[in-house]
Amino acid sequence: MSPKQYLSANPPLPIRDGVAPSYLWLQKGEWSSLLEFLIQRFPDVSSEIWQSRMARGEVVNETGAPYSATSPYRWGGRIFYYREIEAETPIPFEEQILFQDQHILVVDKPHFLPVIPTGRFLHETLLVRLKNKYHFHDLTPIHRLDRETAGVMIFSINLASRGAYQALFQQRTVQKEYEALAPNLIGHELPLTYRSRMAPGTPFFRMQEVPGIANSETRIELIEQISGQVSRYRLHPLSGRKHQLRVHLAALGIPILNDAFYPIALPCKADDMSQPLQLLARSIGFNDPITGQERYFESQRKLVF
Repeated sequence: MSPKQYLSANPPLPIRDGVAPSYLWLQKGEWSSLLEFLIQRFPDVSSEIWQSRMARGEVVNETGAPYSATSPYRWGGRIFYYREIEAETPIPFEEQILFQDQHILVVDKPHFLPVIPTGRFLHETLLVRLKNKYHFHDLTPIHRLDRETAGVMIFSINLASRGAYQALFQQRTVQKEYEALAPNLIGHELPLTYRSRMAPGTPFFRMQEVPGIANSETRIELIEQISGQVSRYRLHPLSGRKHQLRVHLAALGIPILNDAFYPIALPCKADDMSQPLQLLARSIGFNDPITGQERYFESQRKLVF
């Protein structure tokens, strides 16, 4: 039961500084008050902070009615509130706009910048930056891209046409090409197609390969051998599993340069942004479901060894 950002066109709290309210389903339990539940659910947020938010009318139900410090706990509904982060680390890399029409916004995302608010990132996310700069009320990402990965990212700016673009990714009719720097592959001929069954791993943020029918597939091609140790690869994910490219290259014995998760999880680098993961979402192509045009967008970023 994790809080999520509310992406509806009509949230019960207004968007503030580009940030939509978060919401949380109230689970079944015996808390005497909503405040008691919130203190237990969020141990790092003090009672005084929650009471201050409530006094400002910033903790409300689905209809926008405010809660107070004495409101009883009633499970089954949702509460809405604003996430607040006291000391958010600035990300010193800028996104670039590649394309915009009345339906989509295509962005070239830098390394280290999360797409949506999560964890210790709120304002320093691509979604919030774009909302503040361009004031698109209905801006919503229509696919995923890891914080550590740079490259092409597509957003919907029109609620009426959003489903048509989301369907492209759900139906896997989008041609996605990635680029990676990794050690030279030994013992296999390229190009090759790698398949495996992937499942959530340990720690919780990692994926792992497990026995069973393959549910992930990646086409791997050699672009060039850069040195005696490193090559540049072209990757085509034919499925869309979390961390798929990173898991597959690590399984082949060629983990992507600067990968802090695979093949083993390294200690958190916190705010160190000196060694970006050498993985780039190079391009996305598709047949536009609204205009019928062939669309192709390519990142202008470079992976440097």
